[in-house]
Amino acid sequence: MRTLPRTLISRPSLLAALTVLLTCLPSGPADQVSAVNVTVADVASVVLIVAAAACLLASRRPLPGRAIVLAPVVAAATIATLASPDLATSLPGHVRYIQIFVLIPLAVLVTLRDRIDAWLLGGALVAAAAVQGAVGCYQAVTGTGASYGGERVRAVGTFGALDVMGMATVVSYGAIILLGAGLTLRGRPRIAALAGAGLLAVPLALSLSRGTWVAMACAALVMLVMYGTRAAARVVMVTAAGAVLLVCGLGIGSDTIGPRLTSITSSLTQPDQSVSDRYNLWRTAAGMWQDHPLTGVGPRRFAALRDSYAPTSLSSGSDTDDPVNGFRRQPLLSPHNMYLLVLSEQGVLGLAAFTFLLGALTVWSAMRAGLVVTGLLTWVIVDFAYSDIGGAPTLVTAVTLGVALSWACGGWKR
Repeated sequence: MRTLPRTLISRPSLLAALTVLLTCLPSGPADQVSAVNVTVADVASVVLIVAAAACLLASRRPLPGRAIVLAPVVAAATIATLASPDLATSLPGHVRYIQIFVLIPLAVLVTLRDRIDAWLLGGALVAAAAVQGAVGCYQAVTGTGASYGGERVRAVGTFGALDVMGMATVVSYGAIILLGAGLTLRGRPRIAALAGAGLLAVPLALSLSRGTWVAMACAALVMLVMYGTRAAARVVMVTAAGAVLLVCGLGIGSDTIGPRLTSITSSLTQPDQSVSDRYNLWRTAAGMWQDHPLTGVGPRRFAALRDSYAPTSLSSGSDTDDPVNGFRRQPLLSPHNMYLLVLSEQGVLGLAAFTFLLGALTVWSAMRAGLVVTGLLTWVIVDFAYSDIGGAPTLVTAVTLGVALSWACGGWKR
């Protein structure tokens, strides 16, 4: 029987899987979380990075040539940090940014060596999605989730109201993997995959996260186009049937999902307060970029400069409420748009490097007919128009980018 150290040496991808699973651990009440919040999953990601570096040195093999796509990200973030008027504030932001978009993806690239590794990591993503989805459904049914319309019916999983999109993010990744498996497998595995995707559609709906709904729809559409047959449309219909039955047939969340879905189309003409605040935050980020076009204001300086650029109509904060943290007024400290966050804090250089990274990974993955990988990247690209990095789910996003990088570089051959 192998010991744990030997198992990790022979299969270091387990550390990536462990990082994903550990994000499901609840962080506890907000008053117990320090300004620099280091979670167990963060520690696991550092161990993953160190293990990947050791594997790379031991093998003495160079990184694949396409990994050079990460170099502009490092260069742009470093230049923006050095140009920042407040280096003490920007340096931690620089470290976090490099961790998410460079170090963890590189670590996954090194440790994801064959199809067994891919199945292990994919299984961890699906397992995390299942855990979050189960907790989220329980919250919605029992009224123990985050507050929406005065009732605690919003499914947020173990991430709580302070990271309201966390559960939807992890569940989306799991649903995309299962949908991709359902499109490509045959027989009973196809049925099981489609059934799983259908079940995950329920907590995704109960999350009431409009941005993730749009991102999931776009990812599914791209995967259908790549699959390219009428059978794909029937697969999606079957996958969605479970969610429609539970939500509409049994009435779970029907009084909140309908109005929330309708509000997507009215966001441009009659935006609600949350959408209006988001638009104001976008204008705030654009104002910072206009004053600092090349290198931005510096990583993590959006929050400090927000009031200097924000219009007077911007709310002072967002109200959150759940059984763990109670009612809290959370300040709006980011533009809730990853592209505008990078543009405001790193300027044109940072945005060019960031979009080049996502674009190159997507093109390479599509060229290699990576159905699931392209779906994951599509989801990330669309979702970043409504959200940015923060919290434990960000580590899961970093791992998925590593999966995409590994696939784009020709991994999983054995």
